[in-house]
Amino acid sequence: MSIDLQDKWKACQRFILDNVGESRFNTWFAKTVALKLEDDAITLNVPSNFVVEKYEDDFLPLIHSALRKVFGRPLQIYYNLQVLSEISNSSIVVGESRKSNAVGGKVERQMIAPGAAPGATAAGKAHAIDPQLNPVYNFENYCSGHSNLLAMTIAENIANHPRNNDFNPFFLYGDVGVGKTHLIQAIGIRVKEQNPNAKVLYTTAREFQHLYSQAAISKSIPKFINWFMQLDVLLLDDLQEIAGKVKTTEALFPIFNHLHQNGRQLVFTCDRPPMELDGIADRLIDRFKWGLTERLPRPDADLRKKILKFKAVKNGLDLPEDVVDFISTNATNSVREIEGVVRGVLTRSISLNAPITVDIAREVMKNSIAIPEKKPINFEMIVESVSEYYNLNPDAVFSKNRMRDINDARQVIMYLSHKHTGLSSTVIGRKLNRRHGTVLHGISAVKERIELIPDVARDIESIEAALL
Repeated sequence: MSIDLQDKWKACQRFILDNVGESRFNTWFAKTVALKLEDDAITLNVPSNFVVEKYEDDFLPLIHSALRKVFGRPLQIYYNLQVLSEISNSSIVVGESRKSNAVGGKVERQMIAPGAAPGATAAGKAHAIDPQLNPVYNFENYCSGHSNLLAMTIAENIANHPRNNDFNPFFLYGDVGVGKTHLIQAIGIRVKEQNPNAKVLYTTAREFQHLYSQAAISKSIPKFINWFMQLDVLLLDDLQEIAGKVKTTEALFPIFNHLHQNGRQLVFTCDRPPMELDGIADRLIDRFKWGLTERLPRPDADLRKKILKFKAVKNGLDLPEDVVDFISTNATNSVREIEGVVRGVLTRSISLNAPITVDIAREVMKNSIAIPEKKPINFEMIVESVSEYYNLNPDAVFSKNRMRDINDARQVIMYLSHKHTGLSSTVIGRKLNRRHGTVLHGISAVKERIELIPDVARDIESIEAALL
């Protein structure tokens, strides 16, 4: 490494420090080193894959600006990821040379020279296991709501009692981007907070497969298995990645048995439940079912709003309520989708030097999310939606029946018709076979209940979401 390159990289770091502040700089940039500069490409040595993901997601424009300012030209970025492994006769440093997503390219792995003996320093003391946890993925940064409350409650129970719970293994499955990785890493972070000496490891199934392959090459599979058997908590993400990898799953089997029999916690995530996994031996599938299998669903409307507001505050945004409603109504697939919209809205608002509006949100979302055309709401649509929501026969709201549930639904129809259709209270009354004064009373009664009773407010919001 040339002195000139290091001096220039330090100048880049100073530029970044001035833009992100000391706390964020120390978290994400202080340990990154420039390895080499060749032609128009710079290779950065980063401490973990989480840092790479953070750069790609949040800091890439800033890094490019720093490089352009200091080096006087745009540079491609390569990442070199150093991961210390203690599973073979000599500690293997696996380097992951990765080209920045901004300029394309694929991930390539290469073996780098072996180092000292495994699990020992020069003083003969054991290496602490790097848990490979992203400190951002803690419970405090995890938004919970009705749709994911059970999964989070189970995760917290495991984290607080890793050696004394009935949820072992915990098998968490769900679609991409719903928060599985965040939740299982939060378990590991909490365990380490309560017991810094606990041997916790988070790894992806793909990385597990890679490490197994390296152990096979070096003829050290027994040491590979024994190394994993020392763990107190194993968090294995994206289990579907090793489906069909027969030898790898065979190695996982004794690891599972040993950890489970000794009361060590196992947590798995997957994109499907155990019974739908193909290419994994039945005996391992059966063991996944020994504990608890829980689905993490896509966030519901309330949770999407909560996540959106939380992410906005984290990025220093003050989102108007109509923008929150618009984004949460249309970004329905995953947490990642919401995060992407927040970043896009922030970037566009800054570049235009304009306040955040629904139009800006719409512009950001139009290329990634199918936003349906707003349909005009009429009286008949409201009657149908309200009746369906309260599980009533639509004919009942037109009758003289004054049962409580029917009368409440009828008042909701009055309120929504007044709010969304532009019909006068007289016309609404005529359609419902009610007098003008009855409609006014119904509208007023619903408004009052919305302010006083949270469940009513949520009911109205859900019905409106279906209409809009």
